[in-house]
Amino acid sequence: MLILGFKEGHDGAVAAIEDGKLLFSLEAEKDSFPRYDRLTADVLLRAAEKLGRIPDALAVGGWVKGTHNTEPPSRTGYYGVGPGSISDEAGKFFGQDVKVFSSTHERSHIMTALGLSSFPQGQPFYCLVWEGNIGSFYLIDENGEVTHLRHVMADPGNKYAYLFALADPSFPANKGLLRLQDAGKQMALTGFAKHTSLNKDEREIIDFLLEQEQIILNLGKDDLTWSPFHNIGLDSQEYRNLAAKFSDAIFDRFFQYAKAELTEGYPLLISGGCALNCEWNRRWRECGLFPEVFVPPCPNDSGSALGTAIDAQLHYTGSATVSWDVYAGEEFVEDVPFASDDYDVRPLDFGEVAASLAAGNVIGWAQGRWEMGPRALGNRSILAAPFTTESMTRLNGIKKRESYRPIAPITLESDAANWFSGSIPDPHMLYFSKVTSDSLQAVTHVDGTARAQTVTPEQNPRMARLLTEFRDITGYSVLCNTSLNFNGRGFINRTSDLIQYGEEHGLDGYVVGNTFAVRRGPRA
Repeated sequence: MLILGFKEGHDGAVAAIEDGKLLFSLEAEKDSFPRYDRLTADVLLRAAEKLGRIPDALAVGGWVKGTHNTEPPSRTGYYGVGPGSISDEAGKFFGQDVKVFSSTHERSHIMTALGLSSFPQGQPFYCLVWEGNIGSFYLIDENGEVTHLRHVMADPGNKYAYLFALADPSFPANKGLLRLQDAGKQMALTGFAKHTSLNKDEREIIDFLLEQEQIILNLGKDDLTWSPFHNIGLDSQEYRNLAAKFSDAIFDRFFQYAKAELTEGYPLLISGGCALNCEWNRRWRECGLFPEVFVPPCPNDSGSALGTAIDAQLHYTGSATVSWDVYAGEEFVEDVPFASDDYDVRPLDFGEVAASLAAGNVIGWAQGRWEMGPRALGNRSILAAPFTTESMTRLNGIKKRESYRPIAPITLESDAANWFSGSIPDPHMLYFSKVTSDSLQAVTHVDGTARAQTVTPEQNPRMARLLTEFRDITGYSVLCNTSLNFNGRGFINRTSDLIQYGEEHGLDGYVVGNTFAVRRGPRA
């Protein structure tokens, strides 16, 4: 059975499953389109090119007719897991009879985690969906039936991001405005916190924010001029202390419910945009309440097209299980050559690339199909040696990111315990671990943590080989790994964009497929 899934709205995507195997997941932002882009004609055409026949079923994720979750529903809408959360109709696609399936956005998150999990099906699971608007626990039974257990908190992700906006003097005062990138920035800033006792002002603002409903729509930041944290500045120690305490308070609301009520010993599936918060994921993994925890690599809305396709598969076949690979995007497009006048172009030699990195060079690395989800996992990466803070500063300058943003490491899974402790292995870069080596300054955040991706030769043979060669030279199978993209855009996916990026931002070399290109001389 061939199922084609769609997610409209921000983080738009198209995904295809055939007979229980993921064929592709194409996100609208990838190939240098704007971050969080809506579903576009471009991605629809690219998806159509990959299909050899008309799908048996179209799986259209429920959404809203507008921007905010309170607006009128599109198809099955945003909320719900019970009766009315699924529709199944006969339809036409290019004049051919097809099934047209829809299920709610809420279900898309649940099904992404269920279908991509390697846990044996036919057993119960707990599931947590926490994202901008939803904050709930569920029980999934042996047949994949979903029961809503408890709505723990409204808008956990939006509340988390709201605090960043409250402290940021550059953020406008008007209601209804949300910057989707703020949550990730705040996650970085919590690492700078000094862990002091909760004071009166902190308690007042935390208690107030946690009780809000529809916080983005109903509460403009200038409604909070009474708080000393209003426009206090992101570089203030008071804000950073508060950000960590606010993060703790949000997690604790969910943890206390889980501790009291989720007592059957089932594995936990986690999905929604808050599942990109590596500190919260680490706490769930290490909390002792669940025998196993699984977070998919695309837990935010980038995985919702796939989640709805999985839901359709469950509906029609009785099985949510999908075989998949995280490198489910499109192949890199070599649309222009490296000009021989400007670049020394030669066949890829992994030892030569490793030596270049060890010498301090920064290299754009593009291999095969892009990664699904928002994290660069070794196929669309900027790589550098991990040893000095100067490397971190240079990479943040290349990325045009704030200086407080950490750089993630990539390492061989077999060696990871030599330099990291805690949440490893971590093939999809979803947990924080502690850095145990003083030598890895470029990838060690101020609080001593790192978001380390672990790789094996089976998962990514080329990256594993490069890391092995780098270890032979330096003693460390660790590299800096940050995403290969223009600021505010999805992953680069063609040579023309890569060369433009490298010229603008000063990359020292490029590895594309089987080619290693190094600039011959200084840029004009």
